[in-house]
Amino acid sequence: RAVAMSVSHSSRLNKLVREQYMRLPQDGRVQVTYVWIDGSGEGVRCKSRTLDKEPKSIEDVPEWNFDGSSTAQAEGSNSDMFLVPVCMFRDPFCLDPNKLVLCEVLKYNRKPAETNLRHTCKKVMDLVKDSHPWFGMEQEYTLLGINGHPYGWPDNGFPGPQGPYYCGVGADKVYGRDIVESHYKACLYAGVKICGTNAEVMPSQWEFQVGPCEGIEMGDHLWMARFILHRVCEDFGVVATLDPKPMTGNWNGAGCHTNYSTEEMRREGGLKHIEAAIEKLSKRHDYHICVYDPRGGRDNSRRLTGHHETSNIFEFSAGVANRGASIRIPRQVGQDGYGYFEDRRPAANCDPYAVTEAIMRTTVLNETGVETKDYAEH
Repeated sequence: RAVAMSVSHSSRLNKLVREQYMRLPQDGRVQVTYVWIDGSGEGVRCKSRTLDKEPKSIEDVPEWNFDGSSTAQAEGSNSDMFLVPVCMFRDPFCLDPNKLVLCEVLKYNRKPAETNLRHTCKKVMDLVKDSHPWFGMEQEYTLLGINGHPYGWPDNGFPGPQGPYYCGVGADKVYGRDIVESHYKACLYAGVKICGTNAEVMPSQWEFQVGPCEGIEMGDHLWMARFILHRVCEDFGVVATLDPKPMTGNWNGAGCHTNYSTEEMRREGGLKHIEAAIEKLSKRHDYHICVYDPRGGRDNSRRLTGHHETSNIFEFSAGVANRGASIRIPRQVGQDGYGYFEDRRPAANCDPYAVTEAIMRTTVLNETGVETKDYAEH
């Protein structure tokens, strides 16, 4: 009974009845679900429409609009916002030929909405495209019951101390694997570049990895993977939170470690380029902390304490195979002399567009200080 009470009512509807309708033919028409980031900078929204034929490219998907006053993105007196399709995926929920389409949000005057961080990220990625930046982001998240309590935890109390849960196996060590495996398959079907998953250090906490992705593709694919995660969780009646520290006390927080390399870092002798990039990052720590969570570092201050496999938010550090550093160079990279490095500072609820843009501004465009340069005129 305790387990049943922790899931949503809609998840208990008869899914076999739903399947009867989902098998009905569509007579050549296609359902397209538009997905966008709302005014919180963390939440995703969606709505669907019918197209007369299957879109073969993103150019075949028309712009649309929505009521921005209901998503904290506009006032009621001038509430229409534009949805501009930017990246298309297969729909793992309604199946082929239906589509999921990630959209940028523009205001009534065609300027990007405040939480549309893709717009400037795309400009920066276009500027640095000759360096061929590759990213891989490790998205940690925590499963909660509908009551807000970590899924599978005792109603009154806590599970045993951390230790047996990371990459664990067994009913007493992992909670919610059905959700994780369903999400993985759904991402593969959709065409999201998901590349792995594992149970994390805190029980009911998990991680999936997306990448390698080049340039703007990183943000596009991670945001769609997040949308699919929330949608899968909806079917199972639980909640996925990206809060960087969902449980206070002696429990690990949740990050979004970002692996990064340029073409010259991946070549023989690339370690010197990795070290040069880390040196640039070391001089711009405050700027990066400000953009690595949606609240200017306040969320990360709960997580980056110097404990639980994190660095201290006030200090920059780097090291080989050091999970307590701001930047980790994998041991294999240190041995080979080329490869990539990992920025362990981004919070689980970061905007991947903001993170990847900041890394490029600092390491390739050589920006310094806390101000960013406007490249709009170029």
